Parts: sequence; C-alpha cells; structure tokens
Amino acid sequence: MNLRLSTFLVNAIFCIASYASPTRVCGDFAAKIPNVKPDLCEAAKLQDTHARSVLGRTIWGRDIRASGAQLRVLVLGGIHGDEMSSSSLVFHWIALAQEPVIGLGLPIDWRFIPSLNPDGLFAHPAKRVNARGVDLNRNFPTPNWERDARVYWETRTGRDPRRWPGTKPLSEPETRFLLEQMNSFKPHLIVSVHAPYALLDFDGPPMPPKRLGRLYLDQVGVYPGSLGNYGGVHKGVPVVTIELPDASRTPADNEIRQMWQDLLRWTVAKLGGSQLAASAIGDGR
Repeated sequence: MNLRLSTFLVNAIFCIASYASPTRVCGDFAAKIPNVKPDLCEAAKLQDTHARSVLGRTIWGRDIRASGAQLRVLVLGGIHGDEMSSSSLVFHWIALAQEPVIGLGLPIDWRFIPSLNPDGLFAHPAKRVNARGVDLNRNFPTPNWERDARVYWETRTGRDPRRWPGTKPLSEPETRFLLEQMNSFKPHLIVSVHAPYALLDFDGPPMPPKRLGRLYLDQVGVYPGSLGNYGGVHKGVPVVTIELPDASRTPADNEIRQMWQDLLRWTVAKLGGSQLAASAIGDGR
C-alpha cells in the first residue's frame, strides 16, 4: 500500500468514526458487548465527549447530574478493549443511575465512560491494548514512571506485548483524555471496571469497601503507570477497581443491581461530609 492511499484510508476512518451517530454506534456496541441490546444503549443517551482514539473513534460518555449534588463519581469501562463485560456493566449502571433513589441521603453527580479504548474493543478480535499497542492502564504519569515502567514491563511481565506501557506517560490520546476528565470533573471517587479476576481492588483513602455484590476486597498492589497508582496513591482520590469474573459475560442483572446498591451505600457512608474537600483532584493537592 502506497503512502498516499494509506493516508487516505486513515483520514476516511477518522471522518467516519468522528461523525458516527449515537444510534449507529449503539448498533455497533450491541453487536460487540455482551448483555447490551440497542435499546439499553440508546436509553443511555450517549454524549460525544469530543475526544478521539488513535484511529479517530469517538469516546462516548454520559453525565447524570443531581440537584444539589456534593459528590462527583467517575465510572470507567473498557480501558482494556478485550474486557467487554466491563463496558456492559457501565451501560447497565447508566440505566440504574437514572432511576429515582430513595433514602440515599446525598445526591451524586455521575460521569460514565463505557469504553475508554474503542479501538481495542472494535479490533478483530478485541485487544487489551489500544491501536498503538499500548496498555492504557500502564500509561498514566505515576511518580518515577520513566525509571520504573519499562523495567517492570521487562522484568515482571517478560516483555508481554499486552502490557506495554508506551514510550512515555500520557503518550496516548485516550489516557490524555482521561487525565483531562479527572482535572475538569474533579471526581471524589473513580470506579474502574475490568475483568476477569473476580475481585475488588482499591487504592487511596478512606477505608475500602469490603465487597460489592459477590466481589470481595483483595488488594493486589500497584503498578507503574496504573490508574489506581496515579489516582489513588499519587493524587489521593480513591479508586475502586472492579474485576468481574468473566471478560465476555456479565453477572446476572440482579447481581449488577446489588453491586450498584452496595457502591452507593459505601460512597455516601465513606465519602460524605468532611471527606469531600480532601479527596477531589485539584483541590489543593
């Protein structure tokens, strides 16, 4: 393929992906993600964040605001494109966030991003990494990234290409976008959904939740460039990492709801009141 044709194809992909309608995108999501039908996706009323992936795909999001909200929660799925169930869970939680909540005690502003890595999701087959082969969950600017990230990749992962951290922190448009979201939205809590290790991980203050649904706390440590390390350890914003049991299947709907309710109870109990000012990104840190 000559350079001119290659450039044309890249530009064509960018244009098509950039101006795709939510309805068309919902068809694509429903065909790729387990337990997500077009009507569930369309009810999510996805919003164009105006961010684009390496290949020009839109990174979609949805804000659900509450009157008088004091808490802000950012929920992420699909950081790894081949963990399709993580994106599915976020779609189901968008639906639950639109239901009336009785007795919560503290309104919450939500920001949902179902698929941070659409290039990985829509690859054939789906891939953990983005279109440049970077593991987005190793690309955040943790302290001493330049010293530690490549060494960890070489010595601890045996140069696993699925865990390549990139050439420098924030080398990828997807991680730069997420950092911008953290700085502008200033979440008090970040929930990052993954699969398939069937556990609950946590980084940062305060006391972590002991369980969400059938997933129990099992803190697995931090890694150079990971979101938990950057947000929870370095920035002091709690990061709940949900590891679903299966990358290609979601829990049952009642279990998805139970996890949501457990998250709501823990969030209000542990992040209400005096915790708010201390835990938001950019508030004096």
